[in-house]
Amino acid sequence: MGTIHISPHERLKKYALKDIDELYNDFHIKEGGLTQEQIEQMRKQHGSNHVGYSLQAHSFFQRIKRAFINPFSVILFVLAIVSFITDVCLKSNSGRNGTSVVIILSMLIISGMVRLIQERKAGHAADTLIQQIKTTVSVYRQGQQLEISSEELVVGDTVSLSAGERVPADLRLIEAQDLFVSQALLTGESNVLEKNTNRLASATQIPLDRFSNIAFMGSSVISGEGKGIVLAVGGSTVYGGYLSELQRNKHSFDTGANSIAWVLIRFMVALVPVVFVVSGITKGDWLTSFLFSLSVAVGLTPELLPMVINACLAKGSSAMGEKQTIVKNINAMQSFGSMDVLCVDKTGTLTGDEVILEYYLDILGEESREVLDCAYLNSFYHTGVANHLDQAILKCSSMPGRENHFLSLGETIQKLDELPFDYERKCGSCQDFFAL
Repeated sequence: MGTIHISPHERLKKYALKDIDELYNDFHIKEGGLTQEQIEQMRKQHGSNHVGYSLQAHSFFQRIKRAFINPFSVILFVLAIVSFITDVCLKSNSGRNGTSVVIILSMLIISGMVRLIQERKAGHAADTLIQQIKTTVSVYRQGQQLEISSEELVVGDTVSLSAGERVPADLRLIEAQDLFVSQALLTGESNVLEKNTNRLASATQIPLDRFSNIAFMGSSVISGEGKGIVLAVGGSTVYGGYLSELQRNKHSFDTGANSIAWVLIRFMVALVPVVFVVSGITKGDWLTSFLFSLSVAVGLTPELLPMVINACLAKGSSAMGEKQTIVKNINAMQSFGSMDVLCVDKTGTLTGDEVILEYYLDILGEESREVLDCAYLNSFYHTGVANHLDQAILKCSSMPGRENHFLSLGETIQKLDELPFDYERKCGSCQDFFAL
């Protein structure tokens, strides 16, 4: 599937071009945030901040629709109606008793139930995992700074951001101090972008990374801190639009299944009239010829195919489940089965996701304990986002015979000041002094 391009909400474009004062005036936001009355009004007007592949996105009725309503099933259902009319309503002396109707409907029900049960089990397991992850955000409401669930955010809320957090909605930034974010979830680009509060000169036909005063939902705050006003929540966000587009795009398996259904329909449209006309001309009994042509249409359709396909996909999904993998849409099993080699462009997926410190060298390439001591103090005192390099350096405090040395470093040398990591200097610095 190609790259999906999602345009920002028109509200984002509008307020990216405006000053912060205009934003406050348009949303009637006071210095202490929204009032309770405004919160309820905004929730009714703009919706809630629910987004993702959860029960909200795939309700029970939507699963029923996917299990039982597709082109192939519709063909079989129409043929079942035709068989009911010909075998029961227009029963002749040929001895037909409606057995074909029972067979077709049974295949439809069994195949649909297999898919429905398997996807409901997978969906329930996935939603259980999602509910265990409680994401909270710092928001200003009614003159107080509160910690609330990200799903309770509404348009107009004032949200505080800090290093290590995910942006909970699409925000127009009103404060930014050394704020660097990663939008890799939306753009696929690993570049880290600096955000500010300056209004844009133009917001037409520019990519997401040029919206320097907008923090998009799903972005990660790498360093710095900021504050922003919520402009879009849930499905109205750029990230919500991306997920909606993914759901609307048909899976390759769905495309293949639909193509088979259309081939059958074309055969029926071409063959049934020919059989009807030829049989009517040769036999002279047009009613019998009509019933015979309908029987040909029923015979062209493999009634067992949907059940066989769903049973095989469900079996594969169950096998994946035994290996701690949740398959929420069993059609994805066709893609798994067609793979020979799966390559993932993410280091932590293919490695142990762990860094080990082996050497500590000076500029001459010689081992230096002074270098290690300085690196230890820098990692020990920095207040930015912890990373694998810092964790690896801090583990040196357990080096045999040197535990007391590193313990005394933290007691005798105190931090005086710090310059957090940024993507211009590309390093973090701590200024220390010896405690007297």
